Amino acid sequence: MIIGLVGKPSSGKSTFFKATTLAEVEIANYPFTTIEKNEGVGFVKVECAEKEFNVNCNPRFGYCLNGIRFVPVQLIDVAGLVPEAHLGKGRGLAFLNDLNQADVLIHIVDVSGSLDADGNPVEAGSHDPADDIRFLGVELDHWYLSILKKGWEKFARKIRQEHGSMVKALGEQLGGLKVNEKMVEEAVNKLKLPEDFMLWDDNHLLQLSTELRKKTKPMVIACNKIDCPGAEERFSKLKKEFPDLLLVPCSGIAELMLKEAVRDGLIDYVPGNSSFSVLQEEKLSERQKKGFAFILEILKKFRSTGVQDVLNIAVFELLGCIAIFPGGVNKLEDKDGNILPDCFILPRNTTAIDFAFHIHTDLGKNFVKAIDVRKKLPMGKDHPLKHRDVVEIKTSK
Repeated sequence: MIIGLVGKPSSGKSTFFKATTLAEVEIANYPFTTIEKNEGVGFVKVECAEKEFNVNCNPRFGYCLNGIRFVPVQLIDVAGLVPEAHLGKGRGLAFLNDLNQADVLIHIVDVSGSLDADGNPVEAGSHDPADDIRFLGVELDHWYLSILKKGWEKFARKIRQEHGSMVKALGEQLGGLKVNEKMVEEAVNKLKLPEDFMLWDDNHLLQLSTELRKKTKPMVIACNKIDCPGAEERFSKLKKEFPDLLLVPCSGIAELMLKEAVRDGLIDYVPGNSSFSVLQEEKLSERQKKGFAFILEILKKFRSTGVQDVLNIAVFELLGCIAIFPGGVNKLEDKDGNILPDCFILPRNTTAIDFAFHIHTDLGKNFVKAIDVRKKLPMGKDHPLKHRDVVEIKTSK
């Protein structure tokens, strides 16, 4: 699973990326600070199973804080997109192609309204962030359309001559965008496109591109810089203007400050929480004290910086994933003595046999049954697993 960070230049993508990964990336307030995409590891937040079994887990990957498990996910931060990126403006085509592999997108929007359409600084509040929400959808839709239209007439005639299935052919042609045959069929039926695909015009193809983009690149909008003057009012306006979109108030810089303070041993903070505690107040400068006081006000008002919320929404709401812990009824440790060492993020509707194969091919091939470790009850191979299940796999070998 890969999460893509998108948005116009200087919207705060690199700050958001660094806040989630603590990677060393260049952060500056001018367009195209990021040229090549940055890749790193962020973490989604899951209530750990350790408390229910009265144990302390030892994660092999990620970490656990106060009974909260942080499970790694892959992030890519592509360079800023500007209007007409699909036409090549601002190296847009290269940047769009970096998103091919993404399963879900986080659109970072500067809700302070202090950047123009190209990411240049302007007077705060003079730019409408609603325009940024609209433009990115347009760019992504036209990017899909450009791929769909490549040799469209020749492609359509060939399908007609060979008596092939347009649905199947499009599923194959757009496979690089994670489109499959079922998605194409559902989109064509929903849009009620002409049965004769030779009659599909540019408008039909754009509608199809939009529908397939929404299916393959679901998006949550991180309304960044919510800490700036006037941003809260603009966020409220956006919520009314886009009632069907997922918009989250966010302060990437606040989250980054908190993560760096944790790293330096100054505070105790669990990402996504609504508070933190200072550990070494005597070591804080006056500037740091003022900064932490300001962040506390943000947390009181919005209940979090929004960064962790956005990641969890992307994975668990938009993608509908679930977290599963491998374990044993009589033994929660692995061969090295690590307790509940793993937590896997898997697609919804994952079955017991799917989970077995995910852990190891041999477990799937030799599967006999699974056991719900909490309830100590057996599960058949086709039993759908639930979020936070702890599962033991029994095999014939």
